[in-house]
Amino acid sequence: MGLLARIRKEWFIIGIVVVILSAKLQPSFGVKGGPLRPEYTVSYVAVSVIFFNSGLSLKSEELTSAVLHFRLHLLVQSFTLIFFPLAVWLLLKLLALTAINPWLLKGLQTVGCMPPPVSSAVILTKAVGGNEAAAIFNSAFGSFLGIVVTPVLLLLFLGSSSSVPFSSIFSQLFMTVVVPLLLGQLCRRFLRESLERRKLPFGTVSSFILLVIIYTTFCDTFSSPDVELEPTSLLVVVLTIFSIQLSFMLILFLFTRRSGSGFTPADTVAILFCSTHKSLTLGIPMLKIVFSGYQQLSLMSVPLLIYHPAQILLGSLLVPSFKAWMTSRQKAVKLLTPI
Repeated sequence: MGLLARIRKEWFIIGIVVVILSAKLQPSFGVKGGPLRPEYTVSYVAVSVIFFNSGLSLKSEELTSAVLHFRLHLLVQSFTLIFFPLAVWLLLKLLALTAINPWLLKGLQTVGCMPPPVSSAVILTKAVGGNEAAAIFNSAFGSFLGIVVTPVLLLLFLGSSSSVPFSSIFSQLFMTVVVPLLLGQLCRRFLRESLERRKLPFGTVSSFILLVIIYTTFCDTFSSPDVELEPTSLLVVVLTIFSIQLSFMLILFLFTRRSGSGFTPADTVAILFCSTHKSLTLGIPMLKIVFSGYQQLSLMSVPLLIYHPAQILLGSLLVPSFKAWMTSRQKAVKLLTPI
């Protein structure tokens, strides 16, 4: 793959690095009260556009194709929104005894509270040959569920800024997340054929807006001299993230492949990716709303910014192994099937 092709493929990851460096060099432009006015353009306009775009692109009609696989859905959603945040909470009790930056630890907890992403788990499940319909259902349903459950989990595990009342947080979430999402779905109902024919770049639009949100978040950080990020803490967070992903995938693999589990190899692949992947697109805007006013908001965002490329990198590296495993399982089934 040539350099330009690689840049086009990884433009979002490169974009994250560029906007963070830009925020470091010129934080005054995107800081609260600065020329960009992020307290309005980001907190309301940008977040609303992301969720309207999500509603417009989400193929809710595809959810019915996998809706009856209740056991699989229950496992994925309960693992993602109950087991995952609780397990991370327990892990952080141990990490809190170390010298790791406490705001990075809070950021790891926010990762645990996030819903699954709409796209990456589906793409990787399809690449392996897993149960794509189940992946589509759980990614979409988890995103809808996360709009309600994730803010509750964040407030439960971490609390919120004393300057932002609980009712204010949820009213802003409703106006900037729920309403745009429902409007997007309503528009899709009338424009579905046109949208599918034109293949509009919904993902690119959301990713670009997300970069703006990341930029303004780090502008706030770099404009505050009290906020520092130690390299050692960052390294530990990176290693912790990869360890969490690998260990949780191993737990799920062993659980779904045990005798009498009732899950096929294709189901297992969908479960592994959907249960361990977390949404950056939904996560960053929600953090911006729920923890509005925190000077350390960008530090809390760092683990999620790391988790996003880490889950894609790890998933991509595991695709050939999972593919080989799926092929071997299919051959074994054929050999055992009487002619």
